[in-house]
Order: sequence, then structure tokens, then C-alpha cells
Amino acid sequence: MRNIIRLQEKEIPYTLRISRHARYMRLSLHSDGTVVMTAPHGISQHIIERFMISKSSWILKKLASIQSLDRSPAPEKIKRQDYLRHKSTAQLLAEDRVRYFNTAYKLFYRRITIRNQKTRWGSCSSKGNLNFNYKIMLLPPELSDYIIVHELCHLAELNHSKNFWHLVEKTFPHHAELRKELRKNGLRYLA
Repeated sequence: MRNIIRLQEKEIPYTLRISRHARYMRLSLHSDGTVVMTAPHGISQHIIERFMISKSSWILKKLASIQSLDRSPAPEKIKRQDYLRHKSTAQLLAEDRVRYFNTAYKLFYRRITIRNQKTRWGSCSSKGNLNFNYKIMLLPPELSDYIIVHELCHLAELNHSKNFWHLVEKTFPHHAELRKELRKNGLRYLA
């Protein structure tokens, strides 16, 4: 459902998704600037809007960041319909780099899956499955390697605690710079 909320004198359109499976309210911003609010079934509009107002600084900062991005086409921009054609290349890249980095970490994982996602570079499930966006193959090697190490480290720490970042630091002591680069320029690859 399409809605509008006023945040710090600005009217912000957003999509409201009510989900029976959601346990908490969650805000997300897509690379095109779309604001999506997901809320559990039964939450009133008033509570949803209060939650969004409490996050107004974050929303406006993220929107400003997205609007300031360099919107020039990404190198070797791949259309969505090409996903199947490039999936196997991304699979080989992910498998090769996970094996390479895991020689140091020695962590157990089950499966590596390649997906076509709009907002995520990767994820790690509690069952030990690693998932990567097929567009990691479009990124500069250091950024795709950072994403792979990031998800690999989640096998040991399924959170973003100090212990998690300490593991990432073993391979990428400058991980903060890489995250910043990914946030700044990575969105144009996801779009």
C-alpha cells in the first residue's frame, strides 16, 4: 500500500507492507530511493507512523545519500533477464573465493547459493548456507572478496559484534573503508 509521511517538513512517499510473518517493524530503502515499511499484522497506522518519525533522521540521511550517488552506468551493467546466463559464473567465483579464504578461517558451511536480489549482497543462514547476489561478479575484486569474507565470518558469529569484526579484520583490516565504498558506489550495481 502506497502512503506518504511528513518527516522534518518533507513529504516522503513509502510503501507499507503488512506481514503475518513479521515479528517487528522494519524499514528498508531500495537503491532507487523507495522507502519500504514492513509491519506485523495488527499494528495500528499511528504506531507505524510514530516508528517512522523516530527514524526520520536515518531515513532522510539515507535518501540524501542515494540521491547524491553517481548515477552513471555501472561497468558491464547486466540486465535482470541475464541473471540465469551469469549465475554459473558468479557461482564459480563465490565457490572459488570461499574456498580460498576458508583455508585461513576453517569454518564449516553447507551450501553456496547465487541469487538475484535487489537490496542485498549476501547473507548467511543459521544452518550454515551462504547466499550471494550474482552481481558480486560486477564489483571490483576487493569489494567482492570483502562481501565473501563478511558472509564467511557470519558462520562463526551470526551478528555484527566485536568478535565478528575481529574475524573480518584478519583478512580486511581496512573493512570500514570497504563498507563505505560499497555503500557509496555499490548501490548502482544492485539497481
